[in-house]
Amino acid sequence: MIETRLLHQFIAVAEELHFNRAAQRLHMAQPPLSQAIRRLEQEIGAPLFERTNRTVSLTPAGADFLATAKKVLRLLDDGVEQTRRVAQGIEGHLTLTFINIAPYGALLSALQHFRSSSPAVSFTMLDATTQEQVAALEQGNADLGFMRPPGRTAPNLRFESILHEPILICLPAKHPLACNELVPLAALREEAFVSSPRHLGQGFHDQLVQLCEAAGFMPQITQQARQLQTLVALVASGFGVALLPASLAQEGRNDVVFRPIQVDAPDALRHVELLMAWNPQSPGIIRDKLIGEVRNAMATAAVTET
Repeated sequence: MIETRLLHQFIAVAEELHFNRAAQRLHMAQPPLSQAIRRLEQEIGAPLFERTNRTVSLTPAGADFLATAKKVLRLLDDGVEQTRRVAQGIEGHLTLTFINIAPYGALLSALQHFRSSSPAVSFTMLDATTQEQVAALEQGNADLGFMRPPGRTAPNLRFESILHEPILICLPAKHPLACNELVPLAALREEAFVSSPRHLGQGFHDQLVQLCEAAGFMPQITQQARQLQTLVALVASGFGVALLPASLAQEGRNDVVFRPIQVDAPDALRHVELLMAWNPQSPGIIRDKLIGEVRNAMATAAVTET
């Protein structure tokens, strides 16, 4: 393995074509420099310089090696600089997983601001269910996730609530209770419900079932869909009613209505959280910068709303 010090010394001699001037340039004595060049030639197995009493010139092999030496040092400098930028959180890559985050303006603004302030950071964005996100974070396939409460233990992950919103009932626009400002959840005991599968979002699914139990019945889930937006479409098509986060009401459809529910249940059960999750055992300077950005944006939004 040729030391980078030897490459610097070789380049100095090759550019000066004079051992004394090269030694002065390197702030060293000439004899050690001459010895270093001989050692380099021995390692390469070919003479790099033609030497006479008056002149020093590059051999064809030396001229070729000069280009190689400069390229190696340039690549090394570029690599060191890139590593430094990654260590400072200036450059790198993040894999984000998320449920539908389109309704959350503050979160989207945080992501937009981070991209503007850190243009050298690239992203992989993966739309995934809560359970898929938890698995990706546990397996090291994602850096940061935005999800609902998973409903199962994940001791290696950290979960931070960044937003909570009320759970509303989504009804077809022509439903008899659609004109009510407040819908008693018990009044829907005979209705068909549409829901996401439990194995894709255990925590949210169980919370909705518990809400219905608090109203005195078990929901009759007749249809399931992976995405909550699809559930809205199923409600519009008459397949049933759905308990959904209030953020889904922002889509402005006229074939469904969203109404607050009346049920004797704790406030925590009548609201659903949006969580930010990551693996704190995996170091991530860039990830931590984004986490800080999201925290600030969501806190500012909360203050503005109040």
